[in-house]
Amino acid sequence: MMPSLLIGREIPQEALLAPGMDNAVKKRMADVALNTAKSLGATYADARIGRYLNQYVFTREDKVQNVVNTESFGIGIRVIANGTWGFSSTNDVTEDGIKKATEQAVAIAKANSTIQKEPVVLAPVQSHGEVSWKTPIKKDFKEVPVSDKVDLLLSANAAAIENGASFVNSALFMVNEQKYFASTDGSYIDQDVHRIWPTFGVTAIDRQAGKFKTRQAMSAPMGMGFEYMDGLESEKLQGPSGIKLYRNSYDMVEDAALAAKQALEKLNAKSVEAGKYDLVLEPNHLGLTIHESVGHPLELDRVLGYEANYAGTSFATLDKWKSGDFQYGSNIVNLVADKTQPGSLGAVGYDDEGVKTKKWDLVRNGILTNYQAIRDQVHMIDQNESHGCCYAQSWDDVQFQRMPNVSLEPGSEPYSIDQMIADVEKGIYIAGRGSYSIDQQRYNFQFGGTVFYEIRDGKIVGMLDDVAYQSNTQEFWNSCVKICDENDYRLFGSFFDGKGQPSQISAVSHGSSTARFNDVNVINTGRTI
Repeated sequence: MMPSLLIGREIPQEALLAPGMDNAVKKRMADVALNTAKSLGATYADARIGRYLNQYVFTREDKVQNVVNTESFGIGIRVIANGTWGFSSTNDVTEDGIKKATEQAVAIAKANSTIQKEPVVLAPVQSHGEVSWKTPIKKDFKEVPVSDKVDLLLSANAAAIENGASFVNSALFMVNEQKYFASTDGSYIDQDVHRIWPTFGVTAIDRQAGKFKTRQAMSAPMGMGFEYMDGLESEKLQGPSGIKLYRNSYDMVEDAALAAKQALEKLNAKSVEAGKYDLVLEPNHLGLTIHESVGHPLELDRVLGYEANYAGTSFATLDKWKSGDFQYGSNIVNLVADKTQPGSLGAVGYDDEGVKTKKWDLVRNGILTNYQAIRDQVHMIDQNESHGCCYAQSWDDVQFQRMPNVSLEPGSEPYSIDQMIADVEKGIYIAGRGSYSIDQQRYNFQFGGTVFYEIRDGKIVGMLDDVAYQSNTQEFWNSCVKICDENDYRLFGSFFDGKGQPSQISAVSHGSSTARFNDVNVINTGRTI
């Protein structure tokens, strides 16, 4: 997915701080597109002027491998003509360039209409006038010297080496989307979106035994500024066996030092005995399971078969939703979609078709309640309001339905990780993400993790290795018996949620507290038959 992130032309560091196009000029340019589209017979049009700034810093051991700064700037124009969508884009953000692109978008729509069976039906949307929204950051990554970022990564690498790592690489990904949206519905929306992702990989080698083990960072990508890297003590939660659990702040050096120790410990960890276990899953791990077994199967376009050719369909078909009693999970399972969640990767004020974002239920008390749908989809599920989850990875990509933040609500009663572990007789505590596999209907799956600890008679007794669990989505979520309270709530995230043809990526978060799932099948991944 890295080539998808490296969008735009490479620019010098100081160019990141250069001001973009003035909003008054953006409005005038957007109006060129809207007025041209209407004059050519379009019944609807929107224009997105985007400036996408990215900075990536890569290191390995005591060396800087690369520092990359990129900028991408242009306009995408989407229209409905003859009841059919058309789209075009250009990096020639002048009146002439925009007129030509708009003419092409309308021509594409009219050509497509010859084979369109049913006209596009758009849910109504409020006209917002001229509004703006910004990620509430404290430190703009563009204003932090590259030398400070390099020093931080190299300090993390050094901490890993000092604690026994044989190799370590680390990286910082920082993104700023400056987006201006205008539509014939009367909205002119300016947004300034920031995201950050620190990460590393540590490897420990036992040369005599010919073995190696790795441990990835326990960080989560966040919709925050560089303040995420401050490592505030107040934002750390203590997990079992010395694991540090980070929320709204991340201490990369501390995590790298612990990662080296745990990678060494994994070299001599006991291989798991296959069988049934109660699983205690922490949020950094559980987020990926939520992503694959809840987020993707409840995308309405996937349910309707639009993604069948690329990433599959969904077991959560319309008949299950219409029945009103499909038991997606146990009665304590409440799964919500939320594009407003502070600090999350998906947090914006308005989506990429001008809909004000919101929070809504997907699963309530275990029952399938709703899907994720945008303006031209909601009428298919008898609703008249978009959920506000439309997104495009860049100005030159057409926007379409993308996963919002999908999260498991915390338990309503006070309940800690220590209490949860004390209640387990035979179980495994899993932290961090690992390999995974899920079928084309997002039903049967297998998930690994980063570190595993055996729980016996209410206590953690040592590290395990070669662990993966298998289940199906409905069986798994119905086995959820306990969820820690909001004091343990944290976010997992991904910069690389892929979907569509041509493929696009988007960034999305998944929140949860530590949760317990009883009697789940665990296999040993290190043994072959």
